[in-house]
Amino acid sequence: MKFSWQTLFSSFPPLLEAAWVNLSLAVIIFLLVLVFSTGFTLLRARKNVWLGRAFAVLISFVRGTPLLIQIFICYYVLPALGLDLSPTAAGIIAITLNSTIFLAEAMRGGLGTLDPGHIEAAAALGLRPRAIWQCVVLPQLFRRMIPVIVNEATIIVKGTALLSVITVVDVLRTAQQIAGGNYRPFETLLGAALIFLVINLAFSAIGSYLEARVADARV
Repeated sequence: MKFSWQTLFSSFPPLLEAAWVNLSLAVIIFLLVLVFSTGFTLLRARKNVWLGRAFAVLISFVRGTPLLIQIFICYYVLPALGLDLSPTAAGIIAITLNSTIFLAEAMRGGLGTLDPGHIEAAAALGLRPRAIWQCVVLPQLFRRMIPVIVNEATIIVKGTALLSVITVVDVLRTAQQIAGGNYRPFETLLGAALIFLVINLAFSAIGSYLEARVADARV
């Protein structure tokens, strides 16, 4: 069976329309991950024994199980426990939790690279711990973490494709529906892959721009 350019090009309009679902979900999840991973990092910095143990269990579970299983748990198990979720909500919760853990772990490592002299100077000036975190620690941490944050954003975008298995009508599910009608899965799935590639290249370009701005600000 020869490659059909016509099939590829004709699949783009519905795939691009479905891409807004992936993009909107990715943006929502990304913003939630930034907030929760920052909060997670702040809580772990308190070095509370019980919080530390609870976080250790959560981290072990998230890092030791596939994202797809976590999505299934949120979609099938949580409703059985009384929390009725739509496919979209379940997917947002699962991917947010997964990415929050990985980004928070990266932030914890990033804290060790900060110059302690800046923190000591801020404390010597009489700044309270909250102000030190807001004005000294977090700004430096986020600047250092730009490559990691951008990488996590691309992982989130790709992760939204997994939500097709719980009936979210995204790019991948739309591609499967189109392929089921035209019996040309290669061209259709190639179109879906190209769309994800373009989205992630856009995220990477934004990250490169931010890195350049930060580098210029340091000069």
